[in-house]
Amino acid sequence: MKLRTLLLATTLLFAPVTVFAETVTMVPPPVLDQSISAKTEKIVLAGGCFWGVQGVYQHMKGITNAVSGYAGGAKDTANYEMVSNGSTGHAESVEITYDPKTVSLGKILQVYFSVAHDPTELNRQGPDMGTQYRSAVFTTNAEQEKVVKAYIAQLDKAKVYSDPIVTKVSSLEAFYPAEAYHQDYTTINPTQPYIVYNDLPKIENLSKLFPKEYREKPVLVREVQPTN
Repeated sequence: MKLRTLLLATTLLFAPVTVFAETVTMVPPPVLDQSISAKTEKIVLAGGCFWGVQGVYQHMKGITNAVSGYAGGAKDTANYEMVSNGSTGHAESVEITYDPKTVSLGKILQVYFSVAHDPTELNRQGPDMGTQYRSAVFTTNAEQEKVVKAYIAQLDKAKVYSDPIVTKVSSLEAFYPAEAYHQDYTTINPTQPYIVYNDLPKIENLSKLFPKEYREKPVLVREVQPTN
């Protein structure tokens, strides 16, 4: 069990299960977006603990799968115990598979910068600290990289945040799925104190700020048929 969960459980164990308010910055959509493709695409997003990021995108229309895992480091260190020490180069990440005919990359990024995390926090996110919780986008093609970098420049120029965006953008070298017990974690553990306090508000904000993109029933890893 994560240390952050233990600490929160100490103070919140006997609290009623309510969704806590979370401050969000609703950012404008990107001026530059990806061209519509007939095939599904993947992009890997890191923004703190992967439980919450996965939970957000599992509730977003057009996302066909969202897998928690690790990116940015070597294969032999892609496990939770090693990544948690903050020295592997990995970030807790979510591999998002999406249908560009249903949801654009731009909309996925707008949710990422508005709801999924705070892109101005360096090597941390909320109560979680370390490079494994950094803000990062791992792209899978040149067009994605162009769109993401242009969007960050657009948001910085507009000064939508009081602090500069620290999100790093790089090409994905490899993504390693996390252990099975991390998958669908927010859905399986909706009353866990950490989830109640940090992650359920993100999903609620998705439903309120992006009602057209929100879907109540999440797409779960355990229910997605594997593809080659």
